[in-house]
This record gives sequence, C-alpha cells and structure tokens, in this order.
Amino acid sequence: MARHLYHCPLRWADMDAFGHVNNVVFLRYLEEARIDFMFRLKPEGDGPSFSGGSVVARHEIDYLRPLVHRHAPVTIESWVTNLRAAALTIAYEVKDPETADSPEVVYARASTVVVPYDLKAERPRRITAYEREYLEKYRDDAGPGGLVA
Repeated sequence: MARHLYHCPLRWADMDAFGHVNNVVFLRYLEEARIDFMFRLKPEGDGPSFSGGSVVARHEIDYLRPLVHRHAPVTIESWVTNLRAAALTIAYEVKDPETADSPEVVYARASTVVVPYDLKAERPRRITAYEREYLEKYRDDAGPGGLVA
C-alpha cells in the first residue's frame, strides 16, 4: 500500500498569537495535500476525473502537538481508508518522518470525506472505474494512527 507524500511549506502568516500554526491553517495544509494527491489523476480521454470537481463533505482533525514556524516543510502522508460508489475517505498524518537523528513526530491526524461532483449537472456523481483504479493503489483500511475504519 502506497502513501502519497506532500511536503508542505510553512509560512510566517500561518502562526497565531501563541506562536504556533493556527488550527484552521491545518485545514489549508490538508487541502494542499489532497489536491496534490487527487489532481495527479488526469482525465481519461474526455471522461471525468477529480480535476472535474469534488466537494468536501466532512473533516475530522486530532491535534497532537504544536507545530511552530520553521524553514523546513512538514510532511503530509495521505491515503484512502474508505472507497464507496460515490464517496471516499482520505486519511492524513501531518508529521516529521523519522530520521537517523530524530524520531518521527506527528503533529496531527485527520480524515476528509470527499464526494466526486459533476460541476455541469451541479450534483454528486459516482467514482469512475479509472478513478477507482488510481485510488486503490493508496487504499489502506487503517485510518490515522492505525485505527481500522
């Protein structure tokens, strides 16, 4: 099972009055990682892909430790934990991976329910076979923190 890795830069403006990255900014980080993950799937011919539209139905975030501004990006791992006919759940870990010099540090664990959306018809649509094939490569029923969905 593969995980999508996104290296997210931290911006000075991301900090709040307490000197750490504001909780709302984490949603922006997840959005950047999700777009990088999902929009790598190019439309098949003239068929739909997630670049043709999707909407967020739900977010859940567990904040585990403060993240402070620095010049090094934070890593966001993404994977699919639930894949249904017309929705999917993406799990994330916002972290610094383990290195030879330091242990892994997890700042937040989160999940997002995404619904493919037909922008012209203005309604949800089903996940295509092409999209499903791409998403299955990143599927793992273990959610953030290893909990089975």
